[in-house]
Amino acid sequence: MNDATWHVVKVVLSLVGVVLGWQLLSALKLVNPALFPSPVAVWLAAVDLVESGVFLEDLSVSLGRAAVGFAVGASLGIVVGLLTARTRLFHAMLNPLFTILRPIPAIALVPVAIVWFGIGDGSKYFVISYTVFLAVWLNTHHGMEHVATLYIRAARSLGASRLREFVMVVIPASAPHIFAGLRFGAALAFLSLVAAELTGASSGIGYRLQEARQFIQMDRMFVGLIELGLLGALVDTVFVFLSRRLVHWEQS
Repeated sequence: MNDATWHVVKVVLSLVGVVLGWQLLSALKLVNPALFPSPVAVWLAAVDLVESGVFLEDLSVSLGRAAVGFAVGASLGIVVGLLTARTRLFHAMLNPLFTILRPIPAIALVPVAIVWFGIGDGSKYFVISYTVFLAVWLNTHHGMEHVATLYIRAARSLGASRLREFVMVVIPASAPHIFAGLRFGAALAFLSLVAAELTGASSGIGYRLQEARQFIQMDRMFVGLIELGLLGALVDTVFVFLSRRLVHWEQS
């Protein structure tokens, strides 16, 4: 059994163990089923949501919002990270501002986003893009700012132009940091997505969680939480795979 197969087996066994333990707690009535539903109850709620079409509709809407917000935030984060790391003027102008913005949580921006962009998708895109942007910018800036001086000197001693130095040395050296920022930004995209959908939305996973809370439908709330967890794990796995393929020199 190779490492990849063994890793999958360990993940499956771990999840099966969690579900069995969860079911045991429910069967022994050690938890209040009204507050902590059994795996069977959650599964039946998920089936009901799928059959009604609500599950796939919410999934499609939320993934669309997260994808757009991530694309905008990640693109801006990489570009601005390049500027602040390699240009003194942008570093002096923007770094203090971003240092102040970073501690502001996404949920605190939801009211502002609704006032600026309304209750449509525009406010959701803004909140998600903001959160992803700061994460990707920070990692990109750090990676490009701390490229080893030895690499730069070696490139210049070989007569490399500024453009060639940037393309062949700076970008590859900082690529692991950029991918780490993208991976972190993808996780934050789902976090800020829920924050944005909890208010001023009529569809999406976050909205469905809020609706289930209002009617105290704990089984449906667990469906939403598990859905978010699985989506986040899947996206994270994709980024790990791409990082190992595209930034293979990091493993050496």
